[in-house]
Amino acid sequence: MLGNEAVARGLYESGCRLVSSYPGTPSTEITEYASKYDEIYCEWAPNEKVACETAIGASIGGARSFTAMKHVGLNVAADPLFTSSYTGVNGGMIIAVADDPGMHSSQNEQDSRHYAIAAKLPMVEPADSGECRDYVKIAYEMSERFDTPVLFRLSTRVSHSQSIVSLNEREDVALKEYKKDPAKYVMMPAMAKKRHVVVEQRQEALAKWAEETALNQMMMGDTKIGIITSGVSYQYARDAMGDKASYLKLGLINPLPVELIKNFAAKVDTLYVIEELDDIIESHCKKIGVKVTGKEKFPLIGELSQAIVREALLGETLPSTAFPEELPVRPPVMCAGCPHRGLFYALKQENCMVSGDIGCYTLGAAAPLSAMDTTVCMGASISGLHGFNKVRGEESTHHSVAVIGDSTFIHSGITGLIDITYNQGKSKVVILDNSITGMTGHQQNPTTGYTIKGDPTTAINVEELCHAVGFQNVKIVDPYDLKATRQAVKELLASDERSVLVSRRPCALLKYVKHKPPIQIDREKCRSCKACLRIGCPAISMKNGKAVIDQTSCVGCGVCKDLCAFGAIDPDKE
Repeated sequence: MLGNEAVARGLYESGCRLVSSYPGTPSTEITEYASKYDEIYCEWAPNEKVACETAIGASIGGARSFTAMKHVGLNVAADPLFTSSYTGVNGGMIIAVADDPGMHSSQNEQDSRHYAIAAKLPMVEPADSGECRDYVKIAYEMSERFDTPVLFRLSTRVSHSQSIVSLNEREDVALKEYKKDPAKYVMMPAMAKKRHVVVEQRQEALAKWAEETALNQMMMGDTKIGIITSGVSYQYARDAMGDKASYLKLGLINPLPVELIKNFAAKVDTLYVIEELDDIIESHCKKIGVKVTGKEKFPLIGELSQAIVREALLGETLPSTAFPEELPVRPPVMCAGCPHRGLFYALKQENCMVSGDIGCYTLGAAAPLSAMDTTVCMGASISGLHGFNKVRGEESTHHSVAVIGDSTFIHSGITGLIDITYNQGKSKVVILDNSITGMTGHQQNPTTGYTIKGDPTTAINVEELCHAVGFQNVKIVDPYDLKATRQAVKELLASDERSVLVSRRPCALLKYVKHKPPIQIDREKCRSCKACLRIGCPAISMKNGKAVIDQTSCVGCGVCKDLCAFGAIDPDKE
């Protein structure tokens, strides 16, 4: 199983009743796999904060609950996360967070272990798919034993790698009785002060348990080298060193043990800490007086690997094969037929400032479109543009727009729109509505009209929502119609009032989308001007001095046709 699939299996076997999440790579598949079990209620929430609060509510209601998110999603959920440490649980609760060392699909490298320390919550970290399943059960038992949510740390490699998983039957965990208890669950100052005492007592109990739990394992080999590690870093170390080292593999990474580490240190000659990103374990060891070598040899940035470990500890570099230097690069691009391409082309022609957001449309920042100026975090495009225009004056509103996807708009764009209205702004917003949550793999969202199970539900009407929060000038355009799109963008920028343009066309990769036949190029009419390359469609290239369209990837959208001044691109030509 994939690590994420194994987590979902662990939820099923452990009697979890509710899963609420917002999709975010590399955590997305946990909820998708969990939704295949009819015994678990699963949902996509509008954002991670709502998902976490939903899971907290289910826990208070007596059920084992779960929420999953990527590392930046934990920032969004931080408010309920910290308070849930004070309230504790009724039914067991797990909060999974998948970090992304190497930034394969993220805007930063964030070490979520800091959240566990700051929120004073226990955190476990599996190293393979089998442990993903096993640790879920242990985490629920911890949660209910110590009256606390449990953070479940994953990484891209553990989430998306495969290993053997043994399957068990589902445990029938009864719904716990709900009893009114304001002193436990109402976190106003008088109650919270008393609950803080409980949190510190829990920390002491967990610290003692860390010394004895089977989550932390000592595996002795050659004692000349000792390695303290966790998660995927253990796999790298074990693959690189084998029996040439001894290992203290930590499955409970907050709180960290003290006596266990000292005991292990006494058994080895030289002690190393191998961990991705920050020096959490290393700093803990030094704090308790254990001499270790860590970030002097291993980087603070990016992923580790077997090769990095082997070279750092043994000075060995294995033979490798390099690609020839002339091999062309393959940068990520928007798909052929992507509905965002025409909109970004139109924005580039107006040479305006584009406040961007998180989604596959962020690729609009790449050449040749180069039509995005900023990307900070989910929803920041709208509120960021509001601040930009407030300091630069009203004239700036005629030369700037925010772009945001439909799912991101629901996630955290609505409040930015309200900020513009409430504070009398005149900023312009483009909502890129491709009828799905695209970047994370086609998950439903509140605008699509379907639940995670594919059941019909109420679809949030984006235009009516914009009207409701004070935007009267709301228009819709089909980005495949390049001329209409360029005109709509011109009108949007020229408007003297706050305005929204909805660029609406389903994602080209959706299964229900029926494409037109591939477009042909008349080589006789082609003047080799390369104007058709300006939209950055991967289906278009130059061959023998003439433009060509790849017939296997072209979806017949026709956007390129409007770029050719010589009529060489003909959608109707067979």
